[in-house]
Amino acid sequence: MPLAPAAVDHTLDFALLHQSAGRHGARNRRALGWLLGLLALLLGSVVTLLLYLNNFEQEEAARRRAADAQWLEQSVQFHFRRLEDDLLLLARQAVQQAPASSPAPLAEADLKAGLLWRAPGVVLASGWLPAAPLNPAPAQTASEARTAPARWPQDWAAHPDNAQALALMQSTSQGLRRAAYAGLMRQADGSASDVIWLAVPLFERGQFAGNYLVAVAVKQALAALVPGWFTQDHSVQLLTDEATAQPDSAYRVGLNLPGVDLFVQVALTQAQPTTVPRIFFLVALLFLAGMLVSLYALRRDFSKRQQVQALLQTQVALRTAMENSVTIGLRAWDLSGKILYVNTAFCRMVGYSAAELIGCATPFPYWPADQRDLLDKIHQGLMTQGTRGEGLEVQFQHRSGQLVDVLIHEAPLNSATGEQMGWMSSVLDISERKRAQRMAAQQQEKLEASGRLVAVGEVASTLAHELNQPLGALSSFANGLLNRLHTGNITLPDLLPVVERMARLAERAGGIIKRVNAFARRRELSRQRLDLVACVQRVLVLLAEDAALPPAWALPTHAVWIDADELLLEHLVNNLVSNAQDWAPQGAQRAQVWVGLRLDAALGMAELTVADTGPGVSEEAQATIFNAFVSRKEGGMGMGLAICRSIVEAHHGRIEVSRDPVLGGARFTVRLPLSEPPTPAELA
Repeated sequence: MPLAPAAVDHTLDFALLHQSAGRHGARNRRALGWLLGLLALLLGSVVTLLLYLNNFEQEEAARRRAADAQWLEQSVQFHFRRLEDDLLLLARQAVQQAPASSPAPLAEADLKAGLLWRAPGVVLASGWLPAAPLNPAPAQTASEARTAPARWPQDWAAHPDNAQALALMQSTSQGLRRAAYAGLMRQADGSASDVIWLAVPLFERGQFAGNYLVAVAVKQALAALVPGWFTQDHSVQLLTDEATAQPDSAYRVGLNLPGVDLFVQVALTQAQPTTVPRIFFLVALLFLAGMLVSLYALRRDFSKRQQVQALLQTQVALRTAMENSVTIGLRAWDLSGKILYVNTAFCRMVGYSAAELIGCATPFPYWPADQRDLLDKIHQGLMTQGTRGEGLEVQFQHRSGQLVDVLIHEAPLNSATGEQMGWMSSVLDISERKRAQRMAAQQQEKLEASGRLVAVGEVASTLAHELNQPLGALSSFANGLLNRLHTGNITLPDLLPVVERMARLAERAGGIIKRVNAFARRRELSRQRLDLVACVQRVLVLLAEDAALPPAWALPTHAVWIDADELLLEHLVNNLVSNAQDWAPQGAQRAQVWVGLRLDAALGMAELTVADTGPGVSEEAQATIFNAFVSRKEGGMGMGLAICRSIVEAHHGRIEVSRDPVLGGARFTVRLPLSEPPTPAELA
């Protein structure tokens, strides 16, 4: 069998494929090992970075707390030094004044005083205490009682510790020649308050002149010194004892005021995260996530490769079974034109075995003898550019001599390196399709012939329907005229109107023949923009002259423009009005035909109405009244309303029948779409 070598080749190919897959698998395992090692290294780096960032944030928070506390300490010391300068100025003013008068408050200097002096509620009491022996007892000199602050003796006498601290403050300021502090002052029950005393000494020519004393509320001072932006992120608390418990997030600092042991605790209330380290950590996490995704994708790729390898092992048998089961012929040939491969379907198509075809060159044995030159040119074209998307239709000859119509599609046949080595052909047997096409063409010819017969029948039916009335009336007039001529009871004046009526009827019959003939010849609409009012009025005037029952109408005074075939439109109005004239006398009331036309701007339609006083149309008859060859008249052909419906639908309109509420008979309503009115230039 010629297919055996191909099968052997495919088996060898699969062996090479398995070897290649093994080599690739080993490389992929080594790459996976490196990737896992890199992933472990990255995980260790991320953990180390996390620990480092945590330690860094803690150190940064501690450093910030220390910096904030130091800033607060320096700010408090600065403002207390400024308060000492303000008190020194007040002491000089007190010495310059008369000894008997009390020191005047600051005047211009008050405008330059420090924050502690100006802040409300900070300075509780102040005054000048001149140099004089100061007894711990309440018995003081009159000068002291007059100049010392009023709070001074109260705090002195409130508790023994207060008297000791105040006396030490005075002696310290005098002996060391610098400001001194005392406090915190204790109340009578022994509890500590937040009040401290400040004594600023003044020396004149080397002699101690006295102290300027001031009582300061420390909590109010801290509230005045700490700005609002600082308190948004920090809490500031005054501590009276250094041994007070301190939380981990707080930092304690002493105020370093000589004579008092005051501490301030500063704690962060809203910790600000360090943005840059966290962004760096987030980037590291993103890289880690990317590595995990890459590892997952690689794992999926390994699984897919294993599945593909498993599937490729069954491809040879599956492809062979598919090639043997399909009905499409497959043919492969090289660039020189020799056949490399054919499947079973192609062999059945041409009647030759695969052994007889493989290796053959042009001319192939399945080419018809009378078409070999043409097929050789086609074959040369296929070798250079293949076929287009729609394929190429040619004829092959079966071994039995029968011609087979085929559709060929060519695709390049490439090697594993991508180099083209020939063409692969799919050959489809389209003999049945060609046979069906020929039968369809014959059926189409028969349908066209039947259509022509139907058209002739329609024209004949239309002529018979339209000419029935004028020819009948013409025959009646002619018979009546002959009878009167035979009897001799007609004069020339009586003869003239009868002949005129007969001439008009003959002219009407000729117009009907002309109109139907034109319609049958065209079989298409000749649309043009026309005024529907003028068209309807022209038809009604002609019908009013010849009919025994002239119609009444109500038309708009302005033009109603539509796109329509004028000939067919006149035919439509003529049929509807003539039908109404035939049925109007059969009603219970006086015969009457009414025609109305109105403009429905909301729907963009022109509405034509034809009503009569006849018996009307029943609900059962309304469903079939517009069908061809359906007539309610005695001797009618049933083509009039069918033609009317065809004309209306050809103009994209619709026709309806109902009972007229005024006349009581049938009411036919025709709705036709409006068109844009013509411009003045078009009217001109």
